[in-house]
Amino acid sequence: MGASGSVPDRAAPVVVERLKRRSDFRAAAGGLRAAGRAFVLQARCRGDHGAARVGFTVSRQVGNAVERNRVRRRLREIVRVMAAAGAGGVLDAPDDGRLHPGHDYVLVGRRAALAAPFTDMVRELAGALGRIAASAAGERGGTGSPRGDALHEAGSPTRPLKPRGSGAKQPKRSTATLRAARPPRER
Repeated sequence: MGASGSVPDRAAPVVVERLKRRSDFRAAAGGLRAAGRAFVLQARCRGDHGAARVGFTVSRQVGNAVERNRVRRRLREIVRVMAAAGAGGVLDAPDDGRLHPGHDYVLVGRRAALAAPFTDMVRELAGALGRIAASAAGERGGTGSPRGDALHEAGSPTRPLKPRGSGAKQPKRSTATLRAARPPRER
């Protein structure tokens, strides 16, 4: 509440920690996801009330090291802006478009993040967080679904491989078999 008791103050900043372990990134990949133009947001509820944890990943497909680092810095900054704003006040973000304590988030950067206007990226993050919150609450409008497919589990069977090249693979022959199959050279 404000000083007059009628107008609430701005929400307190959300405490944000970094995701660093591969197991945490993989666990977040198994949760809900919301895709945007500049990034894909993956999220999962840890089941505790600790600080929100955020990780960033940008693959080599995005570009060279300079471009990947620029995308990572931009993603870190939009998370910092969202966390500093707390529950509201970020570019007309919905109430559920915020980072929640006890959740892990991974932002997977896309090449579009290099050229996207910063304010659009902040709005996109707020919208993605809102869609994930709506999906977690079971409301319509969520884009994410739990990633329960076996391809994301360690030791799971992979998709059947397609043969490369023309036709099926030939069995390997030993060097002696190859020499015997060759006609003798003429001298």
